[in-house]
Amino acid sequence: QVQLVESGGGLVQAGGSLRLSCAASGRTVSSLAMGWFRQAPGKERELIAAVSRSGGSTYYADSVKGRFTISRDNAKNTAYLQMNSLKPEDTAVYYCAADTLRIGVPLEYDYWGQGTQVTVSS
Repeated sequence: QVQLVESGGGLVQAGGSLRLSCAASGRTVSSLAMGWFRQAPGKERELIAAVSRSGGSTYYADSVKGRFTISRDNAKNTAYLQMNSLKPEDTAVYYCAADTLRIGVPLEYDYWGQGTQVTVSS
């Protein structure tokens, strides 16, 4: 079993930055494919960033490409989502997710965190 706990959300002005953390337990992040999703009110949950188990492949949605960066710190067993140049349309609940089996950058994940709210004011 893998447990994921997100932190780092909050209220920020447009143009600002936040770093979300996803602390993992039960498995080392180096053995997990990690993904970050978000869900805005009235919208479907979307995958915005992901990294494969090997770390050799990453994915970014067009809406965040060039502004967000996914990373892992094996020593802290934590994954991160660095978010820069935030826009009001980035407002959503952000979830981290992990997968233990799939090859490459998964679109489906087996383990989920509880979510953290990010609100970007204009």
